[in-house]
Amino acid sequence: MKIQLNTDINIDATEGLAQHVNATLEHALERFAEHVTRVEVHLSDENAGKSGQQDQRCMLEARLEGRQPAAVTDHAATMHQAVQGATQKLVRMLDSTLGRLHDHRSKMSGAPLSEADPLAAEAMRGTLEPADGLHAGGRS
Repeated sequence: MKIQLNTDINIDATEGLAQHVNATLEHALERFAEHVTRVEVHLSDENAGKSGQQDQRCMLEARLEGRQPAAVTDHAATMHQAVQGATQKLVRMLDSTLGRLHDHRSKMSGAPLSEADPLAAEAMRGTLEPADGLHAGGRS
C-alpha cells in the first residue's frame, strides 16, 4: 500500500508529520492491505493562519483494488487530531464496504449447508446415529 501525502501552502510538511501520517495509516489499515493499493492524504489549514477551533482538515482517499475510491474528511483543532479522526472514519468505511463485499461473495460462492456442516449432512441423509440410545421413536 502506497501512501501519498499532499499539503496546501499553509501546512509545514515536516518529516515528523509525514512519519506520523504514515505510521497512523499503516497501523490502522494493515488488515485491508490486500484490498487498498494507495491512500492519498490531503492536509490543509482552512483558515490559513488564523486560529480556529476546527480549521485543520485531513481528507483521505483510499484506492481499492477493482472498486471505486473511498474518501473521508475530518476537521479538528490540530492536524494530528484531524489525521486520527479521518483514519477512524476510513477504517469504518472500509469495514462496511469490504465487509459487505465479503458477505456477498461468501453467499454467492458458499458451500451448501450439507457440505459446510458434516453433522447436518449426515442428518439430512439419515445416517446420523442418535446419541444415548435415542431413536426416532423414543428410547430403546
